[in-house]
Amino acid sequence: MLLLISSLQTASLMAQNGYNITFSSTGMHELKYYLGQHFRDTFIVIDSATPSKNTVIFKSNKSTPKGVYTLLDGKKAKLFDFMIDDSRTFSINFDENKTNQGMKVTGSKANSLMFSYLAKIEWANEQGKAINEKKKDPTKKADVDKEMDQLSKTMKDFEETYFKDNAQYLFTKLVKMSSRIDVPEQIPAGSSDTNLRDWQARYFRTHYWDNVNLKDHSLIYTPQLFDKMNYYFFGVLYHQDADTITRYAHNVLDKIVDDSTMLRYFLDFITPRYERSTRNIGWDQVFVNLTNDYYLAGKCPWATQADLFSKRETVRFLSQSLIGAYGQELLMADTNQSTDPNDWISSHALPQKYVMLWFWDPDCNHCKKQTAELIVLYDSLVAAKNKIFEVYAVGYESDVEKWKGYVRKHKLPFINVGGPNVNIDYQEAYNVHGAPTMILLNADRQIIMNKTISTAYVLPFIEQYEKLHPEQANRPPSKWQLEGIKRAKIK
Repeated sequence: MLLLISSLQTASLMAQNGYNITFSSTGMHELKYYLGQHFRDTFIVIDSATPSKNTVIFKSNKSTPKGVYTLLDGKKAKLFDFMIDDSRTFSINFDENKTNQGMKVTGSKANSLMFSYLAKIEWANEQGKAINEKKKDPTKKADVDKEMDQLSKTMKDFEETYFKDNAQYLFTKLVKMSSRIDVPEQIPAGSSDTNLRDWQARYFRTHYWDNVNLKDHSLIYTPQLFDKMNYYFFGVLYHQDADTITRYAHNVLDKIVDDSTMLRYFLDFITPRYERSTRNIGWDQVFVNLTNDYYLAGKCPWATQADLFSKRETVRFLSQSLIGAYGQELLMADTNQSTDPNDWISSHALPQKYVMLWFWDPDCNHCKKQTAELIVLYDSLVAAKNKIFEVYAVGYESDVEKWKGYVRKHKLPFINVGGPNVNIDYQEAYNVHGAPTMILLNADRQIIMNKTISTAYVLPFIEQYEKLHPEQANRPPSKWQLEGIKRAKIK
């Protein structure tokens, strides 16, 4: 009796949490097969089994969430995806080519419907290609248009019926997630907006998640949610400024802030990319904003005290060099390496409106290449008597003699400073992780660019900056410029 109860309990647990999945095919030639669970942009191998007589069976009593899973071959390469959804005990027989038409499912309507849907889409694509081939004959245009209209109607009716009858299945939700957002063709009456394109872009950004149920945990174990998330933050929002990205991020994250599992799924992926980006200006501000608003605001219960300490320090470190922050004045010795602070050169008290802090290393090939390009640009501005910016070049090299030798050999025309004689730790002050690092300061010595960009883009960047900040274009000299002019005259 106890044995029977134990067996029933095991069967009940299997039905609720585990799985018993059989795959069979005449094309099973591997010595071992694996089961993969989708997570973000990859899959995690959760099980393995050895085939027998063209059949392999995966069994487990472990808690296994709903989601998209994949059958992997002996080299852990993907064969095809399937669902754990309505059933946890089912079988799939597949042909050697693993075609959707050849999938025979027993015990899982969700999988049967999925493969049938995919097979229908493939059929429609083939029909469409065949119809388009007929367009080569201009006498058949009317027939072609009629056939294409009929095919479109057939597929529209098929999808409407499919969505109506099978809304409860995970695959249906995934297809809905992938459906396009219908953006209105006109600005609604009464709106203060006048630019249709900008309004449509904002509409798309705002309604991007309309077809996604972010309360559904099973979406975490699907490639579709990852693709949706990745494209939104690093595609749709790619060219937006930090404040705009932060605002739209809040619109999404605030909907799931009470669901720590889903919140972690998003934050653990997006925040490191905003922190580590070396090319996108302002993305470090997004990292600081989201870290402050979620991790350091106590909204991430999974974060340990060590995690929070590390993030707090990173925020403190980054905050000193964010766009809009006032850059800290550097006082450093030039190639004469004077130990008298009165001889040190200021990064701020310079007569030019803009100052480029250029942290470089003579042993760095990329540094040497871009420094040579910078010399060409610098000399051209000097020759045109239009040196709009000064280069304050900091030798990022502990071997002072090597740095000095390179400066003299290549006749670097900039303000060249380096060595141990400096007033502050410039690595911390400007978040300098390595060379080259480029920082651009405006007339007030605020940071307006904190990423290394190609030399060819420096002047266009300044031009664009002044278009966005017209008050900077024809402004009178700042106190830093005036002090720099005064010192220049004294010299």
